[in-house]
Formats: sequence, C-alpha cells, structure tokens
Amino acid sequence: MEPKSWPGVLETLLTPDDLTIGQAEWAMDQVVTGRAEPAQLGAFLAALRAKRESVDELVGFRDAILANAVDLPGESLVLDIVGTGGDRHGTVNVSTMASIVCAAAGVPVLKHGNRAVSSLTGASDVLTELGVIPDDDDPAVVRAILDEAGISFAWAMRFHPGFRHAGPVRAAMGVSTVFNQLGPLVHPARPEVTACGVADRSRIQNFVGVFATRGGTAFVFRGEDGLDELTTTGHSELWEVVRGDVVEHDVDPRELGIPLATMGDLVGGDPKANADTVRRTMAGEQGPVRDIVLLNAAAALAAWRVHADPRQGDRSLRERMAETLLVAADAIDSGAAATTLERWRAAAARTRTGA
Repeated sequence: MEPKSWPGVLETLLTPDDLTIGQAEWAMDQVVTGRAEPAQLGAFLAALRAKRESVDELVGFRDAILANAVDLPGESLVLDIVGTGGDRHGTVNVSTMASIVCAAAGVPVLKHGNRAVSSLTGASDVLTELGVIPDDDDPAVVRAILDEAGISFAWAMRFHPGFRHAGPVRAAMGVSTVFNQLGPLVHPARPEVTACGVADRSRIQNFVGVFATRGGTAFVFRGEDGLDELTTTGHSELWEVVRGDVVEHDVDPRELGIPLATMGDLVGGDPKANADTVRRTMAGEQGPVRDIVLLNAAAALAAWRVHADPRQGDRSLRERMAETLLVAADAIDSGAAATTLERWRAAAARTRTGA
C-alpha cells in the first residue's frame, strides 16, 4: 500500500501509528489544495483526533500549510504573541494588548490571528473595532503598516485560503480537530520569535517540539488556571525554546511584584467593550488587566532579548522578566503605547482613504 495515499495514511492512523513527516505533509497538501474528498477528510481528522497528533505530524502539516500560504514578503525578524484559545474563560484580549506594549517598546510585532474561537472577542474582532485592520488585506499593505507603525496584523483566513476546503467538514463534525492547534504554528511571516499560550496542557509538548525544529525562539506557556496566557491568578508553566534547547520554568507573578487577581477581574466582553479596555489600559489605567498585560509583555520581551543574545539564557528567568517588566510598564506610562495604538490606527486608515 502506497504510504502517500489516502488508504496508506488512514491505515497508518487506524493502526494506530504516527504518520511520517512526509505522509503528514502529503495529506495536508491534499486538504489545503482541495483535492481531499469529504469522506477522506472526515476520516482523516477523526482518526487523527482519536490517535492524537505527534510532533512529526504537526511539522508535516505546518510545512504543507506554509507551502500553500499567500506569501508575506519581508523580514522574518518579528515577534508574534498568540494563544491557542480554548480556555473557555472569556478573558480580555491579553495577547493583543501585550503586542501593542511590545511594539511601543521598540520590538516589531506582526500578529497573526483570527475571529473568536472560545471567547466573545478574538484578536481580529477587537482590532476591527479599534480600526487598525485595513480594508485592503494585501500582503504589501500588511507589511507597509508594520513598517510605519511598528505593529501589524495578518488575518489567518487571508493568508491561508486553503483552510476553506476543510471548513464544511469541520463544521459538520462539530468537534475540535488538528486545525484548532495549527494557527500559532503557521504564521505566514515565519517569525523568529514567538510567545505562545496553550490552553490544553496535554498539547504543550507538541508545541514545544514543533518550535524546537525551527531554530528560532519561542516561549510556550500555560496558566495553572487553564488560561492560554501567563496568568496572574496563580502560577504558570513556561517552556523556553532557544535554538532547539528547551528549559522549563515556573512563573509566580508575586515574585515580580504583581498581586494575585481573580478570574472575574480578567473577564472581557464583546468587541466594543474589549476595545474600550484596550484603550484604557494603553492610556495607563491601573489594575488587574494592566498587571496581566505587563506580565505577558515582559515574557515576550524576554524572548526577544534571548533570541538576540542567547547568553541571556544563563540568567534566571525571574531576573530577566523583572527587567523587561519595567520596560513594559514604561512603554505604557511614557505614553508610547497609546501613541503606538493611534499610529497603527492612522496607518490603517490611510489604506482606506488612499492617502
């Protein structure tokens, strides 16, 4: 039986056994190019979910998706702060606000995201409300906004049109599939630095493993409360991936001078409410939302620094994050974060007016 065929792929998964990288890449290429029949795709997604995905399979899927993605030309030395979703807590848009803070601190941020999956308001929902997503989502426009504002947004569905071929089958199945994991792994710019929150602890080692194959830098984390963020309600686990090496850390916000919050302090609302929270936080409003934003921005800035200088990894993460926490706080308190948000809005508005 030919391994790179639907009978070969399905027989392997139903054994159950893991696909090779080559088999996984072949199968996902069939999916995103629209050559997989609905019955083949449904069987594939169901068998994969039952077996659970391996690192090699995710690497193959990632490579096929990126090979078929719309190109986003330009520098890959950018930061992405992203979460898998799926934590069901409906918090405010922490990664979006942390992204603005990091951009205000001078780090180029190219955020990759989609509409809400597990909350009322996903990244693109709140950013649309804030007026920073242009009507023209041409890759050159996305990059031009990054060059002007220091931050930009790549909407996943624009850069991965092949995902539409899986949409009807995924909707008919009504359960999560491997596609729910792939978003943070298939950024079209292939950023060299990623801060990635993972809600499902059982999936974390897969994310760590995939990021380790890239040779870049990633901080992968999860709050003990199940948030796909570094949490301020208690401890978080963080895996630091630098050029293939992995170190695990415990993050206690109290050790950084951040008081514990309750989940109720962090719950968000609809896009309009969350956009208002973004504006108020960037303007300097104190409280639990600011605290969790600063904590996550500090981690992302620490990831950026260790990518630039791997010797930073010889120092304790707490010491490094204590330093970047001050940088993040200054980015807000100096007015730079609010200015960055306005500059982003103005750059996007110019694409709508043609100015």
